[in-house]
Amino acid sequence: MSAPAFVVGTDRLVAGTVVVDGPEGRHAATVTRLGVGETVLLTDGSGRWADGVVSGVSKDRLDVLITSVTEDPPASPRFVVVQALPKGDRGEVAVETLTEVGVDVIVPWAASRCVTRWRDDRVAKSLARWRTTGRTAAKQSRRTRFPEVTDLASTAEVAALLGAATAGVVLHEDATEPLSRMLPPAVGDLVMVVGPEGGISPDELAAFDAAGATAYRLGETVLRTSTAGTAALAVLMAGTRWR
Repeated sequence: MSAPAFVVGTDRLVAGTVVVDGPEGRHAATVTRLGVGETVLLTDGSGRWADGVVSGVSKDRLDVLITSVTEDPPASPRFVVVQALPKGDRGEVAVETLTEVGVDVIVPWAASRCVTRWRDDRVAKSLARWRTTGRTAAKQSRRTRFPEVTDLASTAEVAALLGAATAGVVLHEDATEPLSRMLPPAVGDLVMVVGPEGGISPDELAAFDAAGATAYRLGETVLRTSTAGTAALAVLMAGTRWR
């Protein structure tokens, strides 16, 4: 069984005894119920981490002894997934599974054919849910670099991302080229667009094509927007980080 992961501030993550308190400490002590002598992973979520041994437990904190700290460099290429807003709680499903597979950045996209709309106060609440889901999934996966969930993007902003990327991908069921044949870049950003359940509109496709993106298909079946991105990212990972 993998050791549970907890988040601490970068300034605390140094050799010696590290105090894990606040919500993380309470969860470790009262929910996970860790005991002295058990192993844990501590990380700041930005690549700095250490394996440690619990040396003390109280009601809302852990004392963890670590002997050395490791700094993981950013992964390359960087995978950026533009995720059209799914219905209901499927947005959190997409964030969770993309995080588990290894996404670096998730960009919520207000596509024209999205049924779901984030308006007014709903934007902040929805973004908070996505970000909490990403953080929780990263800890569960023992990631030392947590994914970034950006602010809600417009179609023009997505086109700008594609234009600045090393490689731009648009998943589309009518594309002739399978994603499995794509050669991802070794460095830089690979930006991949996942459309809504209603599909990407012709105007959006034209904007993305003008930005230099290439359309690819996954297979013969059409996946839901909440699962298509994860499946596609797994295909790209198989040719890069998972080799």
